[in-house]
Amino acid sequence: MRAVDIIIKKREGLELSKEELTFFIEGLSSGEIPDYQVSSWAMAVLLNGMTEQETTDLTLAMAASGETLDLSAIAPIVVDKHSTGGVGDKTTLVVAPIVSACGLPVGKMSGRGLGFSGGTLDKMESIPGYRVDLTQKEFMSQLKELNIVLTGQSADLAPADGKLYALRDVTGTVPSLPLIASSVMSKKIASGAHAIVLDVKLGNGAFMKNLHDAEQLANMMVAIGKLSGRKVRAVLSDMNQPLGEAVGNAIELREAIDTLNGHGPDDFKEHCLVIASHMLELGEKAENLEEARSIAESKLLDGSALEKFRTLIIAQGGDVSYVDSPEKLPRAEFQHAVVTETAGFVSQAHARTIGETAVDLGAGRARKTDPIDPSVGILVHVKVGDKVEEGETIFTILANDKKKIPPAEARLQSAVQIEKNPQEELPLFYDVIS
Repeated sequence: MRAVDIIIKKREGLELSKEELTFFIEGLSSGEIPDYQVSSWAMAVLLNGMTEQETTDLTLAMAASGETLDLSAIAPIVVDKHSTGGVGDKTTLVVAPIVSACGLPVGKMSGRGLGFSGGTLDKMESIPGYRVDLTQKEFMSQLKELNIVLTGQSADLAPADGKLYALRDVTGTVPSLPLIASSVMSKKIASGAHAIVLDVKLGNGAFMKNLHDAEQLANMMVAIGKLSGRKVRAVLSDMNQPLGEAVGNAIELREAIDTLNGHGPDDFKEHCLVIASHMLELGEKAENLEEARSIAESKLLDGSALEKFRTLIIAQGGDVSYVDSPEKLPRAEFQHAVVTETAGFVSQAHARTIGETAVDLGAGRARKTDPIDPSVGILVHVKVGDKVEEGETIFTILANDKKKIPPAEARLQSAVQIEKNPQEELPLFYDVIS
C-alpha cells in the first residue's frame, strides 16, 4: 500500500477503505508519510468530502493513534460535552457540576482559547493552584471517587489529530467538515466517554456561520458516534451575540459561580440547564427532557451543584476561597463605560467583534504561546431586541492598560447596531440532532 495511491483515490472522489485510512494515519503518526503527502491528501478531502463510514474509520484510526481510556470500570455511563467554541461560553463550569451532582459521572478534557474563542482551562486557572495537567491515573481515580474531572487534553490521546491539525492550519484545509468532525470525535472517543452532548455553535462568533453548515457538521459527528458505538446528541445553538454578560477569564468564572449560586444572566442560565438536561437524558438519569430539566434545576436550587464545583476545585489543588469569595479573583485596574450614541432597539451585538476586542485587551491569545491576562475583559449589558436610551451603558471595558481603552471602545461601538423599530430576540437554540 502506498500513500500516493490513497491520495489519488481520494482526488478522484472515491471512497477510502478502513485499511487505507488506518495505513495513512499510522504513517502520519510515525512520520513515514511526509507532510507534503498528508497536506495533499487533506486538500483532496476538503474538495471531495468523505462518506459517513470513511469519516468514522478516519476518526477511529486517529483515536487509536495514542492511548485510549476505558471508563467502563467507573460507571455504566460516563458523559462528556463539547462546545465548538464561542464568545462568553463558560457553560462547562456550570453544566459539569450540575450533571455530576445528579449522580452522573462527567469526565471532561478541555482546551485553551485561541483567537476570539475563549478556553475553559484559561478561565479555571484564574483560581490559584488549580491543576489542569492531571495524569491519566489521576483522571481515572478522581472520576471514580468524585464523579467529576475537568482537566487538560492529554498529549497521549489522539496524537495524530494534533499533527494533522497543525498541517491543516497552514495549508488552508481547516474548513473541511469531515476533518473537523473527526478531529473533535477522535479526542472524545479516546477520552472514553459513553455518551456525548455536542454544543454546535453557529453565527458570526462561531466557526459555522450558518444553520446549513452547522447541521452538516452535527450530522457527521452524530453519525460517527452511532457507528462507533457511542450515544451522541448535537444541540445547535446561537453565537451571533455573546452568551451571558462576561467575556474574559476571571469575569466569566465569576459569572459561572454566580450562576451556581442561583443567579447569573437569564440566557446563560437557560443555556446551561438545556445542555445539562440533554446530558441527563442521554446518560439515562431521566426518562425525558422535562424530567431531566426538573432534576437539573433542583441541583442549582439546593446548592448541591455549587458544592460539587467546590469539591472539584479542592480535588485539583485550587484555592476554594476564590469560589466562596469571588471578589478575590483577579480584577482589572481600569473600568470604562461605553454608552449608546442613539436611542432605539439593538439589532446586532456582533459576537466575533466583541470577542476579538477582548483578545486585544489581553483576555485571549493570537498565538498559543501568548500570555493571558485573567483580569481583563468586557461586560456586555445588552442583547439583540433590547430597548436602549441615548447615553445608556452598553459595555464595560475592564483593562490594565489605559492606551487600549479608546480603540476597544471604537470597536465595541461598531459591534452594536441600533434601529428605530423593535427587533426580534435571537433564539438560544435552533435544533437538536440525535
